[in-house]
Amino acid sequence: MLQEIVDWLLYSAIGLDSSARLAETLNYVIYDTIKILFLLFIMVFIAAFLRSYLPQEKMKKWLSKKRYGLENLLASVFGAITPFCSCSSIPLFIGFIRSGVPLGVTFSFLVTSPMVNEYLVVLMLGFFGWKITSAYVASGIVIGVFSGMILGRMRLEKHLVKGVALKEGGCAQKFSSVQERFGFGLNESLCMIKKLWIWLIVGVGIGALIHNFVPQQAIEAVVSKTGIFTVPIVVLLGVPMYGSCAAIVPIAVALFQKGIPIGTALAFMMAISGLSFPEAVMLRGVMKLKMILIFFAIVTAGIILTGYLFNFLQGILL
Repeated sequence: MLQEIVDWLLYSAIGLDSSARLAETLNYVIYDTIKILFLLFIMVFIAAFLRSYLPQEKMKKWLSKKRYGLENLLASVFGAITPFCSCSSIPLFIGFIRSGVPLGVTFSFLVTSPMVNEYLVVLMLGFFGWKITSAYVASGIVIGVFSGMILGRMRLEKHLVKGVALKEGGCAQKFSSVQERFGFGLNESLCMIKKLWIWLIVGVGIGALIHNFVPQQAIEAVVSKTGIFTVPIVVLLGVPMYGSCAAIVPIAVALFQKGIPIGTALAFMMAISGLSFPEAVMLRGVMKLKMILIFFAIVTAGIILTGYLFNFLQGILL
């Protein structure tokens, strides 16, 4: 129905030529932007409402217990349900460290939080479908779990900036009624829309331009020239970049539609969302450079392996 309304608006009311590339691009942008904003609002509201029942202090106690990697899994899942980018997840990461949560467990949260979250899932469901989305979510959590376990065993606490782990984190927000929780969910949705709408439009716009104007032969030529090294190359290119998932997902979709394998496109998206120079700069305030480099290297390796795995399983996922 939405597609019919957009078609009528552009081709009947305004009178654009439906066969023109510019009109197709505009149709792509309007339709996908409206669809994703609506889904985004609904899903963030539901996730925030449910998250308001999560006891933060108990969560910290659970994460501090050693249970053969289960605490890393719990931290990764918690990261997956928090709507943070790589930079905005750092304050909570610091809060966990200050409250005594093991360093490896906090890294599991820091890795997964920007890679997997409710609004990214909404975007991917709208563009890729449930199979690829489910595989992406599972891989993001797995990368977080194993990266945290590896980093935890390396005993890197000595590379934290002195004094970081001495203070207690902030208090959790408390709710006394369902109405307050409802209001919290509504406020989270509105704040997320305000934060992401411009990124969403930019991302959908870039995706539309790639979809309608970049020749498929050009994309295929780039992939064919780099061969087996395509995945690490796109990951290394993605790390210096920084952007919202609202902007990244549509670009990954457009690249995939132009012939780039699904694992390569998703690895590029993971690198941009999960690792960035701004994040490294912020982390420098709480940890030494050696620790940041080790963290980035392990996560980058995990993303590259995931990209190769997804390329291998592309026939099953599609």
